[in-house]
Amino acid sequence: MTTQTFTPSVPPFLLAPPGVYRPQHDTRLLARALNREFMNSETRVLELGTGSGALALEAARRGARVTAVDISRRAVLTARFNAMIARRRVTVRRGDLTGAVAGQSYDLVISNPPYVPSPDARPPRKGDARAWDAGHDGRILVDRICDAAPAVLRPTGALLVVHSGLCGVDATLDRLAGAGMAAVVTDRAMVPFGPVLRSRLPWLRRTGLLGDEAEEELVVIRAEHA
Repeated sequence: MTTQTFTPSVPPFLLAPPGVYRPQHDTRLLARALNREFMNSETRVLELGTGSGALALEAARRGARVTAVDISRRAVLTARFNAMIARRRVTVRRGDLTGAVAGQSYDLVISNPPYVPSPDARPPRKGDARAWDAGHDGRILVDRICDAAPAVLRPTGALLVVHSGLCGVDATLDRLAGAGMAAVVTDRAMVPFGPVLRSRLPWLRRTGLLGDEAEEELVVIRAEHA
């Protein structure tokens, strides 16, 4: 397992309009984990919640056959545009997680889902916050991915998911174990609080989700069929 501190970089061509998650620290951390995975022209990769398509494009750059899914129409259009500009072949579908790829199976499933704890119990249905808000504990999408991903993974496939330590790392490991997966933390990084977390510091500390920390921990979890 590696622990890193870094500043994210964004490819200059990448479009990320309002309402679509712009690649940040978590994107780069997951990209590093992604680049340790074996891929060739026969590797099938599924990205759940593609946003701008940055990670899907990275997998396509490695030669994989990539399908990217997002529930946001704007994100789907953005990912398609970015794939076209990058001249990478990525199939982008609109849908709710694995519901958009029923009957398909993949060698690798990757996801950087919304995971920021929010005072609102339900995630927003529109607006910029849709790309990061995920309920009181930040786990609405993380839990759904833990439950759904195993069914679309091939027997030797792997899941890579990144989220904040605020969501509960052990909760993710336990959830995946309950779904028949062997999961471990492969990467950690300490990053400065972004504007969303800074705006919620009083609430996060009042609820006990955050103490006196001055940085946020990000983790990448890798899981395989047990």
